[in-house]
Amino acid sequence: MSNKTNTPKDTHYAKLRRAHRDEKSGGAPAFRPRQSVPPGENAADGVVRLYGLHTVRAALDNPRRKIRKMLVTRNAAERLDIADLAALSFKAELVEPRDIDKITGSDAVHQGVLIEAEPLKPKRLDALGDTRLVLVLDQVTDPHNVGAILRSAVAFGAGALITTARHSPQESGVLAKSASGALEHIDQIEVKNLADALGQLHEAGFQTIGLDSDGPAEIETSFAGEKIALVLGAEGKGLRQKTRETVTTLARLDMPGAIRSLNVSNAAAVSLYAARAFLKRG
Repeated sequence: MSNKTNTPKDTHYAKLRRAHRDEKSGGAPAFRPRQSVPPGENAADGVVRLYGLHTVRAALDNPRRKIRKMLVTRNAAERLDIADLAALSFKAELVEPRDIDKITGSDAVHQGVLIEAEPLKPKRLDALGDTRLVLVLDQVTDPHNVGAILRSAVAFGAGALITTARHSPQESGVLAKSASGALEHIDQIEVKNLADALGQLHEAGFQTIGLDSDGPAEIETSFAGEKIALVLGAEGKGLRQKTRETVTTLARLDMPGAIRSLNVSNAAAVSLYAARAFLKRG
């Protein structure tokens, strides 16, 4: 048995030999980046495509979610603990990752699984229930932001997310992936007129707090009562004037640094934490 080990000199000569071979053959093989695949055709009417392990696992566990079809790789099926695709109550097909790429596009982080399902039906405001904490979005349209807000809302125990029927993102794979499963764990309520909806919340005993970087009081000192509805506006323009006039209180997040505003999803997380801390003391 030889105990010979490579020395720096050996490595140097190996590199020279490899360079000589490459030169004789016309050069080293060129690096070929992964070819980008654009998204395929849109889903049929009445169908939403959801993808990603957390998103799909939450959908599978949600009895309200009606799933029509699944495409899944062998590895993703194992990670989802699906032993027998034939035992599922809907059509399921074992595929390669590139098959899902053709549907979602290669930029989507689908993690080897995609389902086609019926969208969840939004609830009415009068079905709010006995929750003490809700979030209200005033025309926040970015699905990434709304997905992140849903995730924070579920994490901090909010009972519902209230949005307007117009100027709000529809349920989609992008929104659901950003929510990381939270879409299945919180009531979503659509309203036609936000000012009227805020009035109904007032009648139900909610204090409505509009987040505004120029609000007259810090949010920590603004809480009152036993029910709180946090109202957040769109990136850039913030709350609409009618919303500002309708909420119980306008409040700001105290930020002593050079930047005085946060991304709306970050502002939602911070204000949810503050509101939950106040309600726990009550």
